[in-house]
Amino acid sequence: MFQVFRSHGYNMSSDIFNKFKKRNYEFKISDIKEMITLYEAAQFKINGEFILDEAFNFTTTQLKSIVSQASTHYAQYIENALNCPYQKGVPRLEARQYICFYEKDEDEARNDTLLKFAKYDFNRIQMMLQQELSSLCSEWKEENMESRFPYARHRIVESFFSATVFYFEPCYARARNIYAKLLSTLAFIDDTYDAYGTYEELQHFTDAMQRFDISVIDELPTDYLKLLYETTLNVHNEIEDKVGKEGRSYAVSYTKNELKEVALAYLVKRRWVHGCYMPTFDEYLETALKTCVAILSVCQALIGMEEADETAYQWLINTDNKLHKALNIIARLYDDIATNEAEEKRGLVCGTSCYMKQYGITRQEAVEAYREMIEVAWKDMNEGCLKPMPVSNKVALRPLNFARLVLVAYMKDDGFTRPELSMKDVIAKVLIHPIPL
Repeated sequence: MFQVFRSHGYNMSSDIFNKFKKRNYEFKISDIKEMITLYEAAQFKINGEFILDEAFNFTTTQLKSIVSQASTHYAQYIENALNCPYQKGVPRLEARQYICFYEKDEDEARNDTLLKFAKYDFNRIQMMLQQELSSLCSEWKEENMESRFPYARHRIVESFFSATVFYFEPCYARARNIYAKLLSTLAFIDDTYDAYGTYEELQHFTDAMQRFDISVIDELPTDYLKLLYETTLNVHNEIEDKVGKEGRSYAVSYTKNELKEVALAYLVKRRWVHGCYMPTFDEYLETALKTCVAILSVCQALIGMEEADETAYQWLINTDNKLHKALNIIARLYDDIATNEAEEKRGLVCGTSCYMKQYGITRQEAVEAYREMIEVAWKDMNEGCLKPMPVSNKVALRPLNFARLVLVAYMKDDGFTRPELSMKDVIAKVLIHPIPL
């Protein structure tokens, strides 16, 4: 009940868990199911809820100790929960995993009719998403994107999957199409700054991005930058034409403004590399919280949502918004943990290295400090999704879903750069393989 209320934005008191404690400060748990249930409920903790901190620590320790002794059925369920709890998991993947667990559960209360409907519903949604993806890939192929940007990552499938993490419901088909195109285009920009363009070329490109006007295209020094600039403007203008007819041009305007700030931050990072400069961690974080593109990504995701009015965008970009800060921290630090060692070998400025230098510690200690900051940020994220807030629960769910996407994408490696290491299996479960009936 607690988990249901919290997941819908209602701040149900955590004091109810005090009655489940024994005198020795342990919790009254009778079986594995109750242990997992308490563990999942504890994931909704916010700062200051010490009872949920205790519940989390207790259940984590207990589950780790019993996983090797549990049946294969329950062992897999426990491992999934420990690796990625429901509150932090991708909604469609969590749904599939629970359906499969429920099917094998021998509990007398199992409802086989409900199970059958759940399977049909999952597979029906999956078929709808497959059709959308097929159409999107055909459209992207007609644009000859791979031949136009041979140096960049082409991740239209991964971009569409990311869109399904934001929203999988049938009513958001257009929103998924818009987000996938914008994210794929952003990947071209990111790779241009990160690995292809020279510092001098990128200075010109950044200046042009601040103006966001096709009339300045001839000021760009190379053909590939002109092509990238034209593509970026065309994609945004095409989307603006569509939503503008609904009186929602502001959605694209806010997104463009965020993209301009990201471009400026990308250039700062290239300046560090160009000048062989190692910033302090505080200095690094100020810029890197922009280059993690968390706020930009949610701005992009909200474009296709009619529920996202101008108040939603003002709420999202408000730097005093606890959710705004938490989302940036979660996205940036998960990214750093997964990618920094590889990036350091390429000569890039890395967050963990900056942290090590500023505090005089080892990389392992820096990673542990990162994980502690991430844990605090998740508590802030949970709190930021509780009522009262100036936006609907539907809108507030999108930043949370981006945080979930980041966790899954960087769980084993950089899932966007090397999807075969982590994202491939997840994408297959959500978009390709139906649940056997």
